Amino acid sequence: MRKNTIDGLKGQLNKNSKVSIIGHKNPDGDALGSTLGLHLFMKELGITSQVIMPNSFPDFLAWLPGVDEILCYDTEKSQCEEKLDNSDFVFTLDFNHLDRTGSLGDYLQKMDITFIMIDHHQQPADYAPYMLSDTSIASTCELVHEYITTEYPETKLTADIASCLYTGIMTDTGSFRFPSTTSKTHRIIADLIDAGANNSEIHQNTFDNNAESRLHLLGKALQNLKVLKDLSTAYIYLSQKDLNEHGFKKGDTEGFVNYALSLRGIKFAVIFIENKAENIIKISFRSIGDFDVNTFARNHYSGGGHNNAAGGKSDLDLNSTLEKFEETLTNYRKELS
Repeated sequence: MRKNTIDGLKGQLNKNSKVSIIGHKNPDGDALGSTLGLHLFMKELGITSQVIMPNSFPDFLAWLPGVDEILCYDTEKSQCEEKLDNSDFVFTLDFNHLDRTGSLGDYLQKMDITFIMIDHHQQPADYAPYMLSDTSIASTCELVHEYITTEYPETKLTADIASCLYTGIMTDTGSFRFPSTTSKTHRIIADLIDAGANNSEIHQNTFDNNAESRLHLLGKALQNLKVLKDLSTAYIYLSQKDLNEHGFKKGDTEGFVNYALSLRGIKFAVIFIENKAENIIKISFRSIGDFDVNTFARNHYSGGGHNNAAGGKSDLDLNSTLEKFEETLTNYRKELS
C-alpha cells in the first residue's frame, strides 16, 4: 500500500521554520539513518532541525554523521520538550503509530502541531496530514531519498547525508539480500555512492567493529538454538542472566535471529530476549517465502512490521513464552510444512 500526501509541504517549509525529527524507540539503522539524513538535509536548506530519539542507540551506529546532535527523551526530557514546543513541524520517521516512541508518544499525542510521517510499515495511523508511506519499500531511508530528490531536485546530497541513508538501507535489507530489495533499491544505492557514501567503510564501521563480549553472547545464543524440523521453524532464546553474564549492550543481539533463518529447510525464525527492566520478552520474527510474520506478530504478540520481518512482545515469563509459542505454532503446520 502506498499513500503520498506530501504535496504542499515544501511551500510551508522555509528558513524561518523549526522542525523536530523523531525516530522510534530502540532505534535501528533505518531509524537513525533516516532521521539523521533528513536532519542534515534540513540544515542544508537552512532550516533549524533537531533529532529526538525516545532512548539511546546501539554503539555500532555511533559513528554516523550528526549522531552527537541527537537528544534522547529518556535522559534529556526537558530539553526535548522545549525543542518540541518551539517546533513548527514534527517529522516522524520509520514508525507509523505514536506509541512506538514509548513515553515520548504520550507527549506527542497532546501536541497541537503538524505531523509529517515518512515510513514503510503496514497499517499507518492517521495522525499526520502529510504522509509518504509505502509498505512495498524496503526501508524508510529509501523514502527519505525519494522525498529529498523529488521535492528538492536542485539541492545535491552531501556525503554525510548519503552515508546516513546508505546505512539505513543496508541494515534494513540485510545487506541487500532480503526479498524487499529491488532494482530501485540498487539505483538509489548507486546515487548515494555517487554522492560520496563510502560503501566499504560504512560496512566495516557497522558490522566489523564487534566487542569480544558480543561474539561470546552470539555463542550463547547459538547454544540456545532449538530447531522444530517438522514445522520448518528455528528459534533462539536469551535470558536476562545470559545477557548479564556476557556484558550485554544495546544492539548486541542485532542480526542474531538471522542465524536461525540461515539453517537449511527453515522458513520461520524467532529470537526471544528477556528484558527484566521492562518485565517483557522482546521478540523478533523473520521468515522466508510467503509465511506472513507481520500477521503472526499482530495476532499473538502485540506487534507487527513487514511480511518477512516483524517484532512483538510477551508479558509471560521466558519459559511460559516459549511453551506458548510452540503450542501456537502447531496451528500453522499447513502454512509452514
